[in-house]
Amino acid sequence: MGADILTAMRDGMGGFSKGQKRSAAYILESYDKAAFLTASKLGQAAQVSESTVVRFAMELGYEGYPEMQKALQEILRTRLTSVQRVEAANTQFADQDVVSMVIQSDIRTLQRTAEILDREALDAAVDAIVSAKKVYIVGARSSSTIASFLNFYLRIMLDRVQLVASTASSEMLEQLMHSGEGDVVIGISLPRYSRRTVSAMQYVKSGGGRLVAITDSLQAPIARIADHILLAKSEMVSFVDSLVAPLSVVNALVVAISRKLGKELSESLTDLEKLWADYDIYENIDV
Repeated sequence: MGADILTAMRDGMGGFSKGQKRSAAYILESYDKAAFLTASKLGQAAQVSESTVVRFAMELGYEGYPEMQKALQEILRTRLTSVQRVEAANTQFADQDVVSMVIQSDIRTLQRTAEILDREALDAAVDAIVSAKKVYIVGARSSSTIASFLNFYLRIMLDRVQLVASTASSEMLEQLMHSGEGDVVIGISLPRYSRRTVSAMQYVKSGGGRLVAITDSLQAPIARIADHILLAKSEMVSFVDSLVAPLSVVNALVVAISRKLGKELSESLTDLEKLWADYDIYENIDV
């Protein structure tokens, strides 16, 4: 479906059957809870049959109820407050084993990411990064963790990398003031999307820089302006979002860049290993 599922429900209300109207009314009023209910439990909550809920999903253009449920969950990740997220997670997990639920969720997210990640986009991003005059890395709030991780490894491989500190928007732009043509900014932005990251990438693009976006959806704000888009799905877990898949995509990006650099990187790492040994950077463990 191209439209927001909630908008589609509101717009189509007049043409729904009586049971479908009940289903739509319940979802529109309590979509934060409905997104984590089975078709059977949603039917009970809306006082309709399970089959009515399934047919309603198909009426909206989905192959079945699971697809409609995923669409609802995608909306939740950008609309809910932290308090609402905790309440939604309590509905989702109920009395189930939290560890198993979270790990299984991460496994599914990794599988979905492997399916949707555009390999040609990854190769193009690698070429842009390796040939860039300067590489800026931008990630605010929870995404700043991934940005720092990427910065750590890119600085080992390249001598022209700058991590943009995720301070106030004006201060981020000041750090990007000298960016321009030939430069690349890698922006990491996951729900709830930070306006600071969007502003920073728009600023670089206006100066002729190229944009690599690591985000969860083609509809994400930075995806709409990026030159290269690396999709990494993330699912809501209580008031936090899982960063497992985005981190895996960053790992893939780092490995691909290292392969591209080849012998040049090997020589740099040889010098680094000597430096680390001379200054006792790492503990030596006797086996």
